Amino acid sequence: MKASLQNFKQSPRKVRLVADMIRGKRITAARDALVFLPKKSSPEIQKLLDSAVANARSQGFAPEDLIVKTITVDKGAVLRRMKPMARGRGARINRTMSIVKLELDVQQNKEQKTENKKEKTKAEKTPTKSKKKSLTS
Repeated sequence: MKASLQNFKQSPRKVRLVADMIRGKRITAARDALVFLPKKSSPEIQKLLDSAVANARSQGFAPEDLIVKTITVDKGAVLRRMKPMARGRGARINRTMSIVKLELDVQQNKEQKTENKKEKTKAEKTPTKSKKKSLTS
């Protein structure tokens, strides 16, 4: 279940602050965090989250079981502007846009997690044959 936001007119550095807050959280907790966060990008990321949840619903997943698996913020297009300066010069202003990609996943139950851990530890404990070389020849 994926959703993406293209050409969001805010710098990636500022959008990553909001993205870091919801990464790995359940959908309800992420929504609650975004509602009360006083950042410009939080309403846009909330719309993106709702879009991803709608995509998950159309595929038959329950929204209560979903978590934010990954959210990445990349640099998008750059608008170049000029700021007038003294003596007829001009300074360049770069207005960077962001590309936000969001992916949801179904949260595993605690029982499934413990079973996966047991399988991993069993795989690690299997002994391997090692050949010892004698020092005397």
